[in-house]
This record gives sequence, C-alpha cells and structure tokens, in this order.
Amino acid sequence: MVHARLRLSALALLLPLIVPIPSSAQLAPTGTLRAAFLATNPIQGRIDPATGVLSGPVADLVRELARRLGVPYALIPVPRSPAAIEAITARRADIAFIAYEAARAQQVDFSDPYLLMASAYLVRADSRITRSADIDRAGVSVGAVAAQAPTLWIQDNLKNARVQIVPAMPAHDALVTMLVSGEVEAFAANRPRLEEAARTSSRVRLLPDNFTVAGQAIIVEKGNAARTGELNRFLADVRASGFMRSSLDRAGLASVEVAPDAGR
Repeated sequence: MVHARLRLSALALLLPLIVPIPSSAQLAPTGTLRAAFLATNPIQGRIDPATGVLSGPVADLVRELARRLGVPYALIPVPRSPAAIEAITARRADIAFIAYEAARAQQVDFSDPYLLMASAYLVRADSRITRSADIDRAGVSVGAVAAQAPTLWIQDNLKNARVQIVPAMPAHDALVTMLVSGEVEAFAANRPRLEEAARTSSRVRLLPDNFTVAGQAIIVEKGNAARTGELNRFLADVRASGFMRSSLDRAGLASVEVAPDAGR
C-alpha cells in the first residue's frame, strides 16, 4: 500500500512536466502537416533566395508541431492572406498563418494568437506628420497593400484621409520613391516591414507609435473545435516555455511581442 502511494506521488510530480501531444488525425489527416504562410511577411519568416529555405517563427512553429505529431511537414508560400484562407477552404493546406480579423473569422477558425503584430506609418523624413494621430486629416493620402490586416484597419478607421490601395507590397526603393515623390504622404504596414524599408534610406522615417496591434494566429477549416483546441494547447506551451520568444530573437524581430496567455 505504501509503495502504491509512493508511485502515485511520483506520477503526480511528473504530470506537470508532460507536454500534451497533439493528434495527427486532427491536424495532419493526409499524414503530412501542410502549412501555408505569407511569403513576403518578415513577421512570419524569410525565404533564403539562394536555397529557398524558410527561417523564422512560422518555420520554427511548423517544425515543432510536426515533430510532436510525428509527421513530415510541407511549407506552402502564398502571396496574401486571401490566398492563405483559400488554401484552407480548398483543403490544400491543413493550417495557415495570418493575422486575426473579424471578417476573416467568418470563413475560417482562428487559434489563439501566438504573437502580436504592430502596424505603423512610414513617412518622408521632412514630413509634417509626427505621430499616427496626425494622419487622419483631409488632404493626406495613405498607401496600403490590398487585403492586409493594417489596410483593413485603416479602411475601417480613417475618416478624412484618402486611402490608396496597391496590389502588393512595394520593394523598398519603390516605397521610398512613392513617399519622396509625394504619390502618398504616408504608407501603412506592419512595423517590421517598414523598419526594413526605413533602414535603406535616410529620406524616410517610421513614426514612433503604432496605430494598431493585431494577433498573428493559425487558421484551420471551420467547424472542428477539437482541432482548434489542440492548436491552442500547443501554442500555450510554446509561449510559456520561451520557445516563441527564442524564435523571435533568432529572427531579429525585436519589435514583435509574444502574445500574452489567452486566459489573461
């Protein structure tokens, strides 16, 4: 009897150390975890032009999730969030990575966020604009990329400024030219994208404050609570263990924060 109690006590001590193992039947029904990601978003990762290898938070998360599932994985680059959603609804991908937005949640189910993505404005170095609150004025034109989370926010919230939509994120030199030429007075995007552009030219500067912060999350096909539950348990563990913070540090994403625990 004493030995049985000792065994139970030892098991109780081990239980908090056991990491929940997600189900491959739920998350990788084909036997391979297929993950779509936004190929041009530095918050998700960077593709090495020489090798084609993806590094960064998405690569780290997919690799770790596949390891726990005990399956191989495939990373599927897509150009924009609508393509990521379409990959899920067409069942070409099992999971995908995009920022939460209420309209998108009508089409797919979202996990809890794993990191927080800040969005900001880039302006000319000599611009009269000094903070985000200066943007929403008559006569101010704001550039933004179609269907991105920062764009959806400014379309809903800017009442006086004119929003000029472009189909894809301009290259750094083209973005600088847009601002310096006066084609637009400000450009809205996630902060890491604009930090990269600002480092390329002294003719532009990034405003110090963020106009919004969105949670980056994992999406899956609608209607399966068990699947999102498994993802949320996985994300809770990688947030709490320091895995997510280490991934952001390795990627050099100093301005990106790990999302708080979903229960807070």
